[in-house]
Amino acid sequence: MTKTWSWRQLQAADAQSIWHPYASATRAPEVYPVASAAGVRLTLADGRELIDGMASWWCAIHGYNHPVLNRAVQQQLEAMSHVMFGGLTHAPAVKLARILTDITPASLDRVFFSDSGSVAVEVALKMAIQYWYSVGQPRKQKLIALRNGYHGDTFGAMSLCDPDTGMHHLFGDVLPRHFFAPAPDVPFGERCDERSLSAMEELLAAHHQDLAAVIVEPVVQGAGGMRFYSPDYLVQLRALCDAFDVLLIFDEIATGFGRTGKLFALEHAGVDPDILCVGKALTGGYMTLAATLCNRRISQGISEGEAGAFMHGPTFMANPLACATAIASIELLLSQPWQRCVQRIGEGLERGLAPARELPGVADVRTLGAIGVIELKQPVDMQQVQPMFVERGVWVRPFGKLVYCMPPFITNDQDLAALTGAMVETVAAVE
Repeated sequence: MTKTWSWRQLQAADAQSIWHPYASATRAPEVYPVASAAGVRLTLADGRELIDGMASWWCAIHGYNHPVLNRAVQQQLEAMSHVMFGGLTHAPAVKLARILTDITPASLDRVFFSDSGSVAVEVALKMAIQYWYSVGQPRKQKLIALRNGYHGDTFGAMSLCDPDTGMHHLFGDVLPRHFFAPAPDVPFGERCDERSLSAMEELLAAHHQDLAAVIVEPVVQGAGGMRFYSPDYLVQLRALCDAFDVLLIFDEIATGFGRTGKLFALEHAGVDPDILCVGKALTGGYMTLAATLCNRRISQGISEGEAGAFMHGPTFMANPLACATAIASIELLLSQPWQRCVQRIGEGLERGLAPARELPGVADVRTLGAIGVIELKQPVDMQQVQPMFVERGVWVRPFGKLVYCMPPFITNDQDLAALTGAMVETVAAVE
């Protein structure tokens, strides 16, 4: 028989064996055992319910235990849970690839599946570098990324995160060295002037012979600072990349599938990248899956080059369970008035977080789509703040100076008010 663990037993066993993300193994902070999840609520093992403001790190856009997604998993499980993708294919992967190429820019007509967002970025880097090698320009191996950017925790992805303010500076001496341009400083909704991209243009002019690509998170810089910037920056960046013959990579792992109010953040600018990374909300938070899309220039260049193939192959690439769930999640999203849902959440976040602007310890309050951010003047004390959110019946996971939320799209107005109220109250209480 399966042993029933109490709250304290779970915590004690966890502390003995598990190493949590961005946490100490010897001074482990308190963790909160979850017994179940449904809708927008997490039920803890002690019976308390929390309104989830994080959508499980931004991916559970439909909430939890959704009957449509449950059914997709169950039906696929009856057929097969997994099969290798080398030399084989299956309907869920084929159908999902077709959907992704239909809903992203028309120029992106080839899909490479992987297991996580970080790996999708690794794939994008390898695509860019192998492309230039294949077309006879092996010198082009470096990239330009943005300050305040975040692209993942694997080595290639870490090398493109901000080397000074990012969470990976400890590895600086062993990471590949790339170039970094200043983060865009023109707010969302405003036009960029000549100064806005002058540093980027100087880097491209000086190093384009060595540059494979520029990589950015379009419109929203996520875990590097939750910064929103002008879509016009992307328009001008595309023109610069074309002028200097450098590829453009968009990392939409955090922003894809409606989070910013557009299906993909690139739609705010109407710009096509050469390579696009998606993940997180791809499966509605049910399964780990990501994808890297590219245009024909990339796929043909690599395929007709020396290797004759793209040199990457994850074991669980295009997992049928994950692909089937992703199909169900995307179809569910597109079958609903999701734009109105995101707009409603955005209005609720702006209304609910507005009082924080009057607090002396707050540097900024900003919202975009279904993203709400309170930026403090000083870093958050997680040991103090996390229990305060739980006591108020919400799950919010701050980092650095940021108290933010990205709730599921199904969050109703009452729960949204409770979520934002708890954020403002907690920030006021710790000042």
